[in-house]
Amino acid sequence: MSTRDTVQFWKSLLVVVLLGLPSLAQSGSGCSSWVATPDLKQSTQDGLGPGLSDAAVDSARIQAYSESAVEPPGAQSPLAKNLSPSYTIDCAASCPLPGAGGRRSGSQLIAGYICDQYGIVDVDNDVRGDSKSSSVAVVRPQNQPNLDGVYYRNRLEFTFDGGWLPINIPFVFDVFLGDAYNRAPLDYTLVPLVASLRWHINDVGGRWIFRGNWDMTVSGSITLIPRGPETRYFSYDMGIRRNFVPRRGKIAPYFDGRLGLGQIDAKGPLGVSFAQGQNFTFTVNLGSGVRYNFNPRYSVSAGLNWMHISNLYLSEPAFSDYGINVYGPMFGIDVRLGKARHASE
Repeated sequence: MSTRDTVQFWKSLLVVVLLGLPSLAQSGSGCSSWVATPDLKQSTQDGLGPGLSDAAVDSARIQAYSESAVEPPGAQSPLAKNLSPSYTIDCAASCPLPGAGGRRSGSQLIAGYICDQYGIVDVDNDVRGDSKSSSVAVVRPQNQPNLDGVYYRNRLEFTFDGGWLPINIPFVFDVFLGDAYNRAPLDYTLVPLVASLRWHINDVGGRWIFRGNWDMTVSGSITLIPRGPETRYFSYDMGIRRNFVPRRGKIAPYFDGRLGLGQIDAKGPLGVSFAQGQNFTFTVNLGSGVRYNFNPRYSVSAGLNWMHISNLYLSEPAFSDYGINVYGPMFGIDVRLGKARHASE
């Protein structure tokens, strides 16, 4: 090779190297452009998946969301219209703008907009953060809705329940006490109004249909007695509830029990047959139903509740302890107190 040919070769090589440096520097900093994976390209044929539609992703809203951020070279916001339930965004979405003091780039903000709109979680790389990693970020749609965000350790709720209990039955535990399974001929109807504080003891755990958590309740109640010789009953109760939390959906069954003590305007000492023998009494409540969670703050519940009132034979032998045993429907509303927290916090 002649000297002239050698000089020309090195000049050409130098030009190629100089032209490749910007791309190499961009790649080395972890700031390449968005890459359409086969999933992304296929999404236009397979549909956009649950919760995503062309009309739902508004490019004007994305532009407003990105504010004044400047798109890195190669980032294309129209790709946001071609999302599929499984897609990949490379590290351009996770690289902050140079000299922006950690301010997110346009690609980051577009990715953040999409994630915020559709609840996308489970990101292997922090797409919406300021990560400088050059690894690929794989984003998968969240199972909607997720009740683990409703039932978690140290969650505190205010609950108000009301019921109509007109059905009279024998004491359900008579079979264990050796007593005859019968009831007094005097019928009652109770209308309990219960205000409670509910504290969730643990996070969701367990398998299959037993998946769920426990909560404790402290309650104060006023019970109206529209049918029966007595007219009202005040009580303080404490109890525990098992919530059966499915992996998806908004409905969670429950089973609970409460014990308490209270005061009733007993009419037995006034000569009323089969009425209560003294004012001081104990109470037992057992219930089961379902809870519908509108969102992480508000929910309602409906179920059946059995209520027992008696003085545990303290009035005998002066006055017999007949007790009250009724059941019927119970309805309630639950409101989260304080700010939402993640499980185990």
